[in-house]
Amino acid sequence: MHILALDGRWTVVSAILVLFFGKWLNSRVRLLQGFNVPEPVTGGLVASCFLALLFGFFDFKVSFDLALRDELLIVFFTTVGLSARFVTLLRGGKQLLVLLILAVAYLILQSGTGVAIALMIGLDPLVGLIGGSVSLSGGHGTAIAWAPIFTEQYDVTQAGEFGIACATFGLVLGGVLGGPLARQLILKHNLQSDADALLSVGVEQARGKDVPVDYERMLATILIISIAIGLGLLLDKALESTSLQLPTFVSCLFTGIVVTNLAPILKINDRLPKPERSRSLALVADISLGLFLAISLASLELWTLADLGFGLLCILGAQVLVVMIWARFVVFKALDSNYDAAVMASGYIGLSLGATPTAIANMTAVTTRFGPSPRAFIIIPLIGAFFIDVTNAFVIQGYISILAG
Repeated sequence: MHILALDGRWTVVSAILVLFFGKWLNSRVRLLQGFNVPEPVTGGLVASCFLALLFGFFDFKVSFDLALRDELLIVFFTTVGLSARFVTLLRGGKQLLVLLILAVAYLILQSGTGVAIALMIGLDPLVGLIGGSVSLSGGHGTAIAWAPIFTEQYDVTQAGEFGIACATFGLVLGGVLGGPLARQLILKHNLQSDADALLSVGVEQARGKDVPVDYERMLATILIISIAIGLGLLLDKALESTSLQLPTFVSCLFTGIVVTNLAPILKINDRLPKPERSRSLALVADISLGLFLAISLASLELWTLADLGFGLLCILGAQVLVVMIWARFVVFKALDSNYDAAVMASGYIGLSLGATPTAIANMTAVTTRFGPSPRAFIIIPLIGAFFIDVTNAFVIQGYISILAG
C-alpha cells in the first residue's frame, strides 16, 4: 500500500479546499441547499468517496493530521460557551431535562432495535448491540473501546470492524438527514425564530453580503477564546484527580459560559469589545466547525463499509427509520413543537447516528437559513458530550448482562 501522510499545514489546505468545494456544490445543486445539508458534509463526503476510489483501485491511501482537528473542536465549543447567557440556559432548563430523559430512553430503544433485528434475521444479538448504541450514539470511540470486550469475552469476531463500519455509516447519514427533517417541520408548522440577536454559530455567507467584523473586535474575540480555553484546560487538569471525567471540549464549553457571564460583573466589557453573540465570534465558530468536519469526513475510511453484510445493513436501515420517527414524533413534540424544537430535532438525528459535531453542523445549516436558536446550541452539546456517553456505558453493560448472562 502507498500512503501519503499530510502534515498539519497540508491538512488545513485540504480541508479549506473541501469546504470551498462543498459551498460550490451546494450552490449548484438546489436539492442540497434546499434541504439544509451542511456544506462541510457535502464536500467531505465527496472527498472521502474520491479517496475511497483511490484506495480501491490504486491501493493508495491519504492520511490526515487529526491532532489539529481535535484542537479545532475545542475552539468551536469554546465559542459556543462564550455565546451562552445564563438567562438562555435558565429558560432552556426544562427542555434540557426533557431531552435528557428522551435521550436515555432512546439509548435503550436504539440498542433494543439492533438486538431485535439481529434476532429476526438469525444473527448473534450481540452483533445487533454493536449496531445499536455502541457504534451509533457512541460513535467511533465507543465502538473501538468496546470491541475487545465483545471479541475476547463473548467471541464476537470482527467486532471492531463491524463497529467502525456502523459508526461510519451513522456519521454519514447523521449529517444528511437532520437538515431535511428540520426544514419539513419549520415549513409545515410555519415556525419562526424568536431570538432577538445575531446568530451565535453560522454567519451569513451569501455572495455579495458583507459580514461586519472589525480589527479590534476580532482581536478581543481571539483573546477571550484563548483565556477560556486556558481555564478549560486547567479545569480538565483539576478533574483528573476526581471520578468526574469530562471531554476537554466540554470543560472549555463550561469555562466559556462562565467567562462570558462574569465579564459584565467584572466590568471587562468596559475595556474590551464584547465578543458575546458578535459576528466575529460567529465567524470563528463557523470556520473552526467547518474545518473540523471537513477533516473528519474527508478522513473517513469509507471502504470499511464494504465489511457490512446484509444483516448489518438491515439493522442499520431499521435504526435510521426508528430515529427519524423518534425525532419527528417524540423529540419535536416533547420539546413544545416550536422553532427551537425543530432545530434540536435536526441536531438529535446527528447526535444519535453520528456525533456531537455532526449535530452542531445540522443545526448550523438550519439556523443560518431560518434564524438563530441559541438554546439549541447549549442543550444539544451538553446532552451529547456528557450525558449520553455516561449513560450509554450502563445501557451497553445492561444489555450484555441480559444477552450473555
